[in-house]
Amino acid sequence: MKISCYLTFALILLLTACSEPDSPSSDDTADTSEAATEENPAAEGFDEAGSDPEAIAIADSIVKYHGGRKAYDDVRYLSWNFFGARSLVWDKEEDRVRIEAPRDSMVYLLDFSDDDLTGAVSKNGEEMTEPDSIDLYLQDAYSMWINDSYWLVQPFKLKDSGVTLTYEGEGDDPQKQRPSDILKLTFKEVGDTPGNMYKLYVDQDNYRINTWQFFRTAEDAEPSISTPFDGYQDYAGIMLSGDRGGRFQLSDISVTNEMDDSVFTEF
Repeated sequence: MKISCYLTFALILLLTACSEPDSPSSDDTADTSEAATEENPAAEGFDEAGSDPEAIAIADSIVKYHGGRKAYDDVRYLSWNFFGARSLVWDKEEDRVRIEAPRDSMVYLLDFSDDDLTGAVSKNGEEMTEPDSIDLYLQDAYSMWINDSYWLVQPFKLKDSGVTLTYEGEGDDPQKQRPSDILKLTFKEVGDTPGNMYKLYVDQDNYRINTWQFFRTAEDAEPSISTPFDGYQDYAGIMLSGDRGGRFQLSDISVTNEMDDSVFTEF
């Protein structure tokens, strides 16, 4: 799937821990990481050779303790509201999304299952008909989906195509002061903004993300955004965080495997 990170829109405006796992720095990491990797296979194009084994093991544990790869893969539809600005319904199986942006009186019906973006756009209650304008708006919708879905399901995307994972050692996260392992994510020629970098502070007890930090470029000394991961809930077997502090709220989160197809075909 053609996904990485995109944060422009956000700049403008995961707990099922039935038992507490050992830290990835423990002696049995090597024994468990291979099994975890088998349960969380990397996407084609993931930079395994350039990634640290410790970072890969932590990424696999994050997925495991957020419900597991199978639970995530089995989910078809996800719905959520992004920062109160727009609502999205994502058909993960068919690569379709419906986006409603009330402030702009816009509705986007986007299909990105092929190389070309297809779909329809409505503005002020009227369907647009001019092909060039539709193409531009559909590209905007695709960028929104890249950004907004990354905020929602980033814990399941740590081994996506183009991602390089680096283990930055241990430290207390800046938001909760919890003992954490620090992962750095960089990207190779993927997404709208491949020069971005993320740092994740991963709790050593439950593998939830305590804090994530977004850097515009890998050379930046300070993050542009640093937010906690709060408000974890179980949604159909996967753990998702909606409360990222302050105005960074992902609300109305819903996960289901049943939905009328008209959501993606009719305004």
